[in-house]
Amino acid sequence: MDFFEVIAKRHSVRKYADRPVERELLDRMVSAAETAPSSKNTRSSAFMIIEDRDTIAAISEMRDRGSAFVKDAPAAIVVLGDESRTDLWVDNCAISATFLQLAATALGLGSCWVHVNGRPRVSSDPDAGNAEDYLKNLLGVRDGMRILCVVAVGYPAEL
Repeated sequence: MDFFEVIAKRHSVRKYADRPVERELLDRMVSAAETAPSSKNTRSSAFMIIEDRDTIAAISEMRDRGSAFVKDAPAAIVVLGDESRTDLWVDNCAISATFLQLAATALGLGSCWVHVNGRPRVSSDPDAGNAEDYLKNLLGVRDGMRILCVVAVGYPAEL
């Protein structure tokens, strides 16, 4: 599939086939994302590939809106930024996450970005905390690393 075909075919996929994604494909996606441009070449983005079903189910509970479908994805990739390397970690992560999703499409996979940074866990209750703190605690993310989004990944379900 050529570049323009990948761009034309990329869309958000929220329903996945009950089929695991080969680790080689997930690694290829991350390798592609690691080539994304970054401010002053800081390469401040990092990635966590999650394949454990229980952990994916817990990730899907990070927000009361917009993340429930993640539980049915066979894999999730957490996109993180090192805020000690640049104040533009959000921008760098967004570019990296875009490369990640384009790579998924090129590999015949579906994906969907779920925003984390700045999102509340419960829309109607600001005291319920935020999605990023929930995930940092769940995944043991070290200080200085921030989470921009989670990209759910899998083979699209047949419609």
